[in-house]
Amino acid sequence: MELKNKTIVVTGPTGMVGPPLCKTLAADNRVLALARFSDANARADLEAGGVECIAVDFVEADFSAVPREVDVVVNLAVIKTGDWKTDLAVCSEATGHLMSHFRDAEAFLHCSSGAVYQPNGGQPFTEDSPHGNHHAHMMPTYSICKIAGESVARFGAQEFNLPTVIARLNVPYGDTTGWPFFHLLMMRAGMDIEVHTDGARYNLVHDEDIAADLPVLLDQASVPATTLNWASPGLVSVAEWCAFMAEIDGCDPPKIVESDTAIPSTVMDTSRIEALRPDRLVNWKDGIRRLVENHPA
Repeated sequence: MELKNKTIVVTGPTGMVGPPLCKTLAADNRVLALARFSDANARADLEAGGVECIAVDFVEADFSAVPREVDVVVNLAVIKTGDWKTDLAVCSEATGHLMSHFRDAEAFLHCSSGAVYQPNGGQPFTEDSPHGNHHAHMMPTYSICKIAGESVARFGAQEFNLPTVIARLNVPYGDTTGWPFFHLLMMRAGMDIEVHTDGARYNLVHDEDIAADLPVLLDQASVPATTLNWASPGLVSVAEWCAFMAEIDGCDPPKIVESDTAIPSTVMDTSRIEALRPDRLVNWKDGIRRLVENHPA
């Protein structure tokens, strides 16, 4: 799908993935960003990038202030309060209301997560791998809410005849944010970095590749919904990217502590998305280097 001269709704525009994606899309499209916008600076930053911001409370899921006539919906909305009622309302129930409101859209992308998979000792997850409470120890509601959200998206696709793609993202980062950024701050503070005993390996996917993947993923939107792993090929462990950051930054080497209660590995089988878009814009070492250089000590 060519994303030019489209009206695109993006939910969750103030999270890790949302800001750079919204600004990239706004260069050639009308982008409507939906969030509470409790942070005035986050809203101002998006508006400076040409994004139209509309305040919406996803717990209430009232989208009446948002025009229905849009071309594409990118649902990145997520919350991790640990309160089951709130988290299920935002991560799953609101998806149904969103799909109902925008039932006439050309395509709907529901952003899920590798956190829906049952931990398996670091073996690759295919799109058909068993589900489970992957993040149970660190984020007790997250995995279950993501699984519930996928179920609602599958229902909505068929109920509203809305072409839908469910994309399981793993692990987003960019020049200014992401999980490696928090590890960089922890190393500079001399803090321990807890990793899982299974090797703590993940597929990093850069903001630029997330934006480049979007048109390809939307092309896969269908009824019934299509499900795809959303990640870049190639694995890297937390210990490996932390050691590389320390080398660039000049801080002390990471203090790695293994634990069975840390987030397990999320090793994605990326064969399906690689077949759709084989070339990557940013490899993990270049991306990590850019991240560190954008945050001088």
